Amino acid sequence: MAETFRVACVQNCAERDMAPSIAALEPLIRGADGDGAELIVLPEMATMLEPQNPKVLEKAAAEEVDPGLASFRALAQETGAWILVGSLLIKLPGENRVANRSFLVDPKGAITARYDKLHLFDVDLASGETYRESATVKAGSRAVLAASPWGPIGMTICYDLRFAYLYRALAQAGARYLAVPAAFTYTSGKAHWEILVRARAIETGSFVFAANQGGTHAEGRRTWGHSLIVNPWGEVLADGAEKVGWITADIDPAKVDEARSAIPALRHDRSFPAPEGAVAKAAE
Repeated sequence: MAETFRVACVQNCAERDMAPSIAALEPLIRGADGDGAELIVLPEMATMLEPQNPKVLEKAAAEEVDPGLASFRALAQETGAWILVGSLLIKLPGENRVANRSFLVDPKGAITARYDKLHLFDVDLASGETYRESATVKAGSRAVLAASPWGPIGMTICYDLRFAYLYRALAQAGARYLAVPAAFTYTSGKAHWEILVRARAIETGSFVFAANQGGTHAEGRRTWGHSLIVNPWGEVLADGAEKVGWITADIDPAKVDEARSAIPALRHDRSFPAPEGAVAKAAE
């Protein structure tokens, strides 16, 4: 088992264009490295939070020429840290949509894993906010475990957090750490973010690294912040509050085994038939 290591979650407030967002992220990544982070996790849509769907398609770049990905790969080489690029909006060949794609980059700058967001955020909030991620994003089709020096990392993105079965499947497949990069809205984040992040840690006996955007973006869109690092017992080790910056925590991989031994719920699944009751009777 790997020794204790330090993880950082970077919390930024992305602009609607890539260049200023990348320029703001670079010193945050270097700062996290200066604090001894060996794994640095960035938020969802780290380099561009464009509120107008047509403009997303205009501004997105293909993976091989995306300036954010190039910058983060270079920073991994410069710092010697692993960087989990929370997600970038990547133009897809032959498609009029993008992928909301997460990357794990090793200290040599090589991309070792990719994950496309499975669950797309199509909601109408009581506050009047409306989101239609599926208008511009093509959903992914597979769950991903990424290898790291400290054990497998389950890669997820933002709205995935509400689908507990994904995290259970990742943990049962071997994930010891769960990455939840996000751009959670202020409204839903205030109500649900910490509860959901802690629940995913408790249910799976895993560390959760949840880097979230925070602040007011173009056209008044707000994200909640409060990036979190949570241990397998559901305890919050670090909270980013609402300001740009980074948080760190020292991670002891042995805590995963301790939590899963104490409550071995991942081994206690049972199959059962479809629920019976009022709905079934009403259909008769």
